[in-house]
Amino acid sequence: MLFFIRLSQWLAANASLFIIAIAVLTFFVPDLFAWVRGTTQTVILGIIMLTMGLTLTTNDFRILARRPHDILIGACAQFFIMPCVAYVLVKVFHLEPALALGILLVGCCPGGVSSNIMSYLCHGDVAFSVGMTCASTLLAPVMTPLLMELTAGQIIEIDAIGMFLNILIVTIIPVGIGCFLNYNYSQSKHFPTIQSLMPGLSVISLACIVGGVISTVHDSLIARGLWLFLWTFAVVFCHNTLGYVLGYMAGKVSGFNKAKKRTISIEVGMQNAGLATVLAGNFFAAQPLAVLPCAISCAWHSISGTILAGIFLRFDKKTENKE
Repeated sequence: MLFFIRLSQWLAANASLFIIAIAVLTFFVPDLFAWVRGTTQTVILGIIMLTMGLTLTTNDFRILARRPHDILIGACAQFFIMPCVAYVLVKVFHLEPALALGILLVGCCPGGVSSNIMSYLCHGDVAFSVGMTCASTLLAPVMTPLLMELTAGQIIEIDAIGMFLNILIVTIIPVGIGCFLNYNYSQSKHFPTIQSLMPGLSVISLACIVGGVISTVHDSLIARGLWLFLWTFAVVFCHNTLGYVLGYMAGKVSGFNKAKKRTISIEVGMQNAGLATVLAGNFFAAQPLAVLPCAISCAWHSISGTILAGIFLRFDKKTENKE
């Protein structure tokens, strides 16, 4: 069991490298994750959200009541900045409909689970980070379909009700089950061991989703070459980076302290791209390339979040040296 705990810790610390390695491997062996489609993909995302629920406690949800002002600002920034930035980038880059749907979907999804880890690493406000993740996840069944209708309704007909139910099933219910188990069995001597295995399971599950996406779009990548990947990555990079910058500015305008500004920056910039990937596969199957921006976001957001946390820490060291 100690081996699996250490493996889980290693996967959590090297999530980006592991996911990229799986993506590259799948590109050369496309049938490796061909089984990650449809219902299987949905179940895997449900497992990721279950792992999130298993780490949440009642105190994490009390933050929503204790700090309503902070959470309200964070949620508004989350669901205003990223969809707007995605919409502008779709127009600026003149994206084809499939890729446009993918980047808009990433923008309309809630914050990513790993943002809490990044906030911790850069000495952010972890309680605020957890509160923002909880709030955006709880709002996602309503906000994501609504925002997709507003931003992508002209591209394709959005099944808002179906998307609402799908998000409810793959996010709220698994998170709720995880929280229920945590509340009832947290005192069990085996439960901390189970919790320590969750980060690794979450990374493996996300890697499977990315592998499934690469398997799906493999033929298109081969047919259209490196240019398709680089063009899509450029959009994902701009979307993610502008999210960090504008999130930080939102915190500055709101008068947040340094820790909270860092947290809202990370929370706004890092999206639940795993959810976007599943939704793209379920609702935009006629546009298979829609999953490509989602898959790239899965890997890149983890990398960029780690880089940003490192930049914040370097800034702290420079400040300490000057003093």
